[in-house]
Amino acid sequence: MKFLIVLACIAAASAAPLSADQAGLVRGAWDKVKHSEVEILAAVFSAYPDIQARFPKFAGKELSSIKGSADFALHATRIVSFISEVLALAGNSATAPAIETLVTELANNHKNRGVTKDQFTEFRTALTSYVSGHAPWGDNVAAAWNQAFDNVYATIFAKL
Repeated sequence: MKFLIVLACIAAASAAPLSADQAGLVRGAWDKVKHSEVEILAAVFSAYPDIQARFPKFAGKELSSIKGSADFALHATRIVSFISEVLALAGNSATAPAIETLVTELANNHKNRGVTKDQFTEFRTALTSYVSGHAPWGDNVAAAWNQAFDNVYATIFAKL
């Protein structure tokens, strides 16, 4: 469920791409949490157990029993790495096609696994809650973060 990644993926090319300043705000918040991979995924699973149930390795298991596993850490790192990759490209119109390619691939992979728009929305909610609670967060950061997700989700939802 690499989709957990995506959503964090923040800034695909769309009607209102992120400016360099907005991308900087989003990256600044993300930089404060990106080393907490396991905690981020645990927060998502804790808030939305239906997402955890989509992962064959984690389905039906207590979060406390899987949180310390190598499989959990590996998947959490994949998610955070994907988000970091997208954010590194954000705010530069020349990299918009690369972001679109990454997000489209993620959408197609998750469509094939039956991930729903509702689950993507749940992921967004849980991730935003985590980041806003663990990084400097004001109206300007929230607006940039939401614009980034709106951009990414426009691409994802068009592909689902």
